[in-house]
Amino acid sequence: MKCPKCQTDNPDTQQFCGSCGTHLTSSEDIQPSFTKTLETPVTRFAIGSIFAGRYEILDELGKGGMGEVYRVKDEKLDEEMALKVLKPEIAAYKGTIERFKNELKLARKIAHKHVCKMYDLNEEEETPYITMEYVKGEDLKSFIRAKSRLTQEETITIAKQVCEGLAGAHELGVIHRDLKPQNIMIDEKSNAKVMDFGIARSVEAAGLTQTGVMIGTPDYISPEQAEGEEADQRSDIYSLGVILYEMVTGKVPFKGDTALSVALKHKAQLPLDPRKLNPEISENLSRLILVCMEKDRERRYQTAEELLADLRNIEEGFPLGTKIRPRRKTFATALIRKKLFIPALIVALAFIALVVWQLLPKAPSITSIAVLPFEDQSPNKDQEYFCDGLSEELINRLTNIESLRVPAKTSSFFFKGKGSSIQEIGKVLNVNLILGGSLRKAGNKLRITVQLVNVIDGYTIWSNKYERNLEDYFALWDEISLAIVDNLKNKLLGEERAKLVKRHTENPEAYNLYVKGRYFLAKPTEEELEKGLDYFQQAIEEDPTYALAYAGKADCYTFLAEYGYISSKEAFPKARVAAEKALEMDNTLAGAHVSLGYVKFKYDWAWAGAERDFKRAIELDPNYALAHINYSLYLSEMGRHDEAVKEAKRGLESDPLALDNNNVLGWILYLARRYDRAIEQWQNLLEIDQNYWIAHSNLAQAYAGKGMYNEAIVGAQKAVELSGRTMITIATLGYIYALAERKDEAKKMLDDLLELSKQEYVSSFHIAL
Repeated sequence: MKCPKCQTDNPDTQQFCGSCGTHLTSSEDIQPSFTKTLETPVTRFAIGSIFAGRYEILDELGKGGMGEVYRVKDEKLDEEMALKVLKPEIAAYKGTIERFKNELKLARKIAHKHVCKMYDLNEEEETPYITMEYVKGEDLKSFIRAKSRLTQEETITIAKQVCEGLAGAHELGVIHRDLKPQNIMIDEKSNAKVMDFGIARSVEAAGLTQTGVMIGTPDYISPEQAEGEEADQRSDIYSLGVILYEMVTGKVPFKGDTALSVALKHKAQLPLDPRKLNPEISENLSRLILVCMEKDRERRYQTAEELLADLRNIEEGFPLGTKIRPRRKTFATALIRKKLFIPALIVALAFIALVVWQLLPKAPSITSIAVLPFEDQSPNKDQEYFCDGLSEELINRLTNIESLRVPAKTSSFFFKGKGSSIQEIGKVLNVNLILGGSLRKAGNKLRITVQLVNVIDGYTIWSNKYERNLEDYFALWDEISLAIVDNLKNKLLGEERAKLVKRHTENPEAYNLYVKGRYFLAKPTEEELEKGLDYFQQAIEEDPTYALAYAGKADCYTFLAEYGYISSKEAFPKARVAAEKALEMDNTLAGAHVSLGYVKFKYDWAWAGAERDFKRAIELDPNYALAHINYSLYLSEMGRHDEAVKEAKRGLESDPLALDNNNVLGWILYLARRYDRAIEQWQNLLEIDQNYWIAHSNLAQAYAGKGMYNEAIVGAQKAVELSGRTMITIATLGYIYALAERKDEAKKMLDDLLELSKQEYVSSFHIAL
């Protein structure tokens, strides 16, 4: 058999060329036209020519093992894209094109901002080609070469984005298999995009290992791929570890004269500690890179999310969170070396017992439950506030059970009206049970249906229907709460049971008014907050001892001040009175402690007192998201940034989808001058809600902090538009204009702000800004 590379004759039984090591393909695998095809050069196109009747060739971007790549304009869609013309030898194998199509179907499902979109695979006059997203910029290999090596901050920023892209692909079961700097594009805004998902597996299936078409580029190949084993997500993590190594040192870890020698080093040789080549990187980053590059994939990061978490830990100054898995030793070696036969035998028997115990059937551990908003099935569809009130009541009650994790109202209500599946909700909120149902109110009659559903299989664990007179709903709430707990198989201690059925008023009308107040409190416009305030006041008039109504009133005043609807001088003293009144009646209300602490923090500047109130609220209710969020703001303004970030993240554990809470984490990172992390946080937040103007406004300030004034101005203008020209957004836009030295436009914003102050409250802070 003649070697296609060096033309040396080899025996038919040999798989690799004895002279150069090239993989030899048997004649059975070759299509009749293969020899002729190999002699046919890849099709090249002139700039300005039209290919396939629709693609105008604008520029040649490069060529590689797959073929030529061009920047083209699709005249049908009036859009620029990249067009990759495949080498003839790739298309020559029977079934290769079909395999490409199958892989691209999967790859096209990856809809992630850090993954280059794949469009289609077609053929024109026996020339197969792939169309994909065009990314204006340069590949990571060129980016590294231009800088010799990257800083730790640059490395982590790029690595996080690649990790996010990999995580999105891996979740769909798509493994890259050929991750390398040449397959990572850095666009003009320094964003990374991973390219060529799905292609490597198709070529691998075809058995192609001709020159330039090696599957798993030798410099970045994982040990298991070098050994011919199946790649999984940990293989991509190994390759990313090699890329990280190159980013911080400017060199790949292993060099050799042949591809085989490099692959063997990946399999058998330990890399030099990257800190020896670049002492400026931290010990934690060096350790992270070496964990990625462990030979045994069981000892690497097991998922992209795991790696991403540790990249963030390094960025924020926290220790690595991933436990390093010990290298395997044989049982016999341990006995011989340690001479510990008896202790080792005991350990082995204990291990066997543990395994047997793990295999025994056990009831599933139920630890987390999300309460969704109940559906209004009343004839007039006018009981939405009552349905929401029932859900919130159940959330507040179930939160008192220590062994349960219950996401806060904001996150559970995020899915309201979206038609999301049980599995999707369970995944996002990280719960294994969903509680929901419906409520129908007709005259004086209530009919409530409750369902408890297992997220994994979608089966209903328990359901019940309740019909009562309206005046009996306090007893009904108690009955439903206890029934849920009973079906969760939780044994309630006396104190927990008392909290579960605790009533803050015996007056049904006062409760009804309070529920309406809570409904409007969740809608932070000036008009809605004023309505909430009015309902809380009416509830107090119905029952002057209703502590929760006073706490709700305090919340309304703090929100009115925080959003700039009324002045601090007007709002905060009233909030203090309401919070103190609530605590006078019930000093176990975490919410009232938070409101009082916020007044002390924002208005009185009574630092020690504010911290005591926030800590007391967390002590009373460790899962109360707002307590952690407001305490994090306090810590940030005290300059305790690491503690602030940790506290904000703790708040997000209980309420992961709350827009305001996510915004606070971004703001804390911004105040700590961690601009890249703040930008990432606000970009992620805008993926939840593109119209959240506060995030646009704050993101603009983070861009300005990095000197990216064009992006900052666009974002600030968007915030002005979405907010309806509030004082906050006008001031922010003027501030950014000033930083960008666009003084006339800055002055115009100041004039607009002063004009606005003639019609409504404008804080002097924003004028100073």
